[in-house]
Amino acid sequence: MPETRRADARRNYARILTVAEREVAAHGADASLEQIARTAQVGSATVRRHFPTRRALLEAVARTRIEALCARAHDLTGKADSRAALLEWLSDVVAYCVTARGLAAALTYDGTGADPVHQNSCSAALEEAAGPLLRRAAQDGAVAAEFTVADLIALAVGLALATEHHSDPAAAANRLFRLTVAGLSPRS
Repeated sequence: MPETRRADARRNYARILTVAEREVAAHGADASLEQIARTAQVGSATVRRHFPTRRALLEAVARTRIEALCARAHDLTGKADSRAALLEWLSDVVAYCVTARGLAAALTYDGTGADPVHQNSCSAALEEAAGPLLRRAAQDGAVAAEFTVADLIALAVGLALATEHHSDPAAAANRLFRLTVAGLSPRS
């Protein structure tokens, strides 16, 4: 009997996640958890059991993109121009946040990191993956040493959220990103 429950739980998880991906794509981070439960044909309690917080659901929806951004950071780490590599990665983060509804919300911090249910695994994964990029750029004097990957993620999230209602959010975010890059430059 326990095997059946585990299989049911796995099926429910997969069904909820599939529905959540569609709902978040359509409605963003505010997608209705009740609608997700109804469409997945499970109860609200089942959704909450698998995803105890909205952030947990958003992180699960964003996981594939986060993994791609982590892989991108690893690929760029060996580039000769450390500043260009870091800015290329950060530009990708901004672009993903703008185009993937719900990703910016999945990356935001809520300040409750001590509770494992509220930890931000998406941001933590990006911080770990991009840490070597930022450290190398700082060591090369290509970016100011006081910046952290968390700062860069907050910047990307801020740009995405600030431009989400523009007629062309990607162009607006890209413009603001280019303006911001000048602020990342070390002072001569």
